[in-house]
Amino acid sequence: MAEKDALLKNYLSCHVCSETFRDPVTLSCSHSFCSSCLQKFWEQTKNKNCPVCKRRSSKGDPLVNFGLKELADSFAGRQKPESSERMKETKEEVVCSKHPEETRLFCEDEQRAVCPVCEFSLHQTHKVVPVEQAVRDLKEQLRSGLKSLQDKRDKYKQVEDTYNEMSQHVKKQLLSTETQIRAEFNKLHQFLKEEEESRLAALREEEEQKRKTLSREMKRIQQQMSSLSDSISAVEEELQKQQVSFLSSYKDTQSRARAQSSLSDPQLVSGALIDVAKHLGNLSFRVWEKMKDKVHFSPVILDPNTAHRKLRLSDDLTSVRYGDTEQKLPKNPQRNTNYTTVLGSEGFSSEKHSWEVEVGDHPCWIVGLAKESVDRKGERYSSPEYGIWCLCHRSGKYNDGVGKTVTVQKSLQRIRVQLDYDRGEVSFYNSEDMTHICNYRDTFTEKLLPYFSVGKSAGSTTTDIKVSV
Repeated sequence: MAEKDALLKNYLSCHVCSETFRDPVTLSCSHSFCSSCLQKFWEQTKNKNCPVCKRRSSKGDPLVNFGLKELADSFAGRQKPESSERMKETKEEVVCSKHPEETRLFCEDEQRAVCPVCEFSLHQTHKVVPVEQAVRDLKEQLRSGLKSLQDKRDKYKQVEDTYNEMSQHVKKQLLSTETQIRAEFNKLHQFLKEEEESRLAALREEEEQKRKTLSREMKRIQQQMSSLSDSISAVEEELQKQQVSFLSSYKDTQSRARAQSSLSDPQLVSGALIDVAKHLGNLSFRVWEKMKDKVHFSPVILDPNTAHRKLRLSDDLTSVRYGDTEQKLPKNPQRNTNYTTVLGSEGFSSEKHSWEVEVGDHPCWIVGLAKESVDRKGERYSSPEYGIWCLCHRSGKYNDGVGKTVTVQKSLQRIRVQLDYDRGEVSFYNSEDMTHICNYRDTFTEKLLPYFSVGKSAGSTTTDIKVSV
């Protein structure tokens, strides 16, 4: 018995104050607390998370759980003496103390039970039915209302589940996108590092050449200076000789001195310094120009948040392929769930735009444009009526969005899509020879997004549909 009391006490104890519940409230996660304890906890933490499991409460101001309150009050001896009497009165409702034995009636106009003896004359013009019938009818109405509430709750639960999926997916998107951003910048860092080393090597090579040139010129000058010094010493020595000795040797010394004096004056060589302007002039611009050859620009970027679960996008978001299995992705409002479709990340609402799509030998595809408001969840056709202007390929045949067969000279490998929004025109061309395939004329009133739909590609050698310049 003591063990049962201990279990009951534990069940009826607040997780915050550890005392028996007072005015207990129950959160959506099924944990219960004293109402005042929970409010104090929320005020201290400045959030509305469950003190036990930390899950955020969906109830801003939870109501008192009266069933749990009565049980807790009873266990703690706090129940009022008259409560049992009041419960008895509730069970045995008396409409009229004078005629308790009479069959009770229910007035639908006044929505209350009435005595068939005392109040009959007051309700002759009202709609009165037996209480049992009224209870049966009203309970049926309440059951219907309950079903509606349950359905509504189920819908809210579905949305909550979707938000939970989206929350988990956002975490995955963060990690994946962060990894790809770092990879792209690592490529740029590597390019810049290699370019830096290359330019520093060129600078050092020029410095080596200039240093050798200066060394060579200095050696030549030093040799000339040494020769001149020897000649000067010879003349000075000759000037010190006696008369007879001087007369016998001065001619050779004079000839040597004249030869040295006839040499041209030394000149500084041009270009002996490092060409700093060549190394630093427009350095950033020249590196940027070279970098352009290393990077790729796509006029259309696919939006992964719109892609059907069976579609796989490339890391750079420029190509798409069909997959046999569905990926675990949230059913967010932008996602196409009924057709294997993906949309462009940016739309057009003015001017002219064009891009090319490599379809290769893929057996089933649709490319074109769609309204931003195109239905992404329900049934639709790839036609202007549903806000889609496109070119389709199925079973080796080409047709436009209105079902008209399009004749081409040879199988299309690369398609050019052109949009003139202001003139309301969408055109398709064979990129190889720019022959016209088909076009639409319409009035556009909202933003248009690039549109791609890919079917199963069994047996084809090219499985990707790729956007290119």
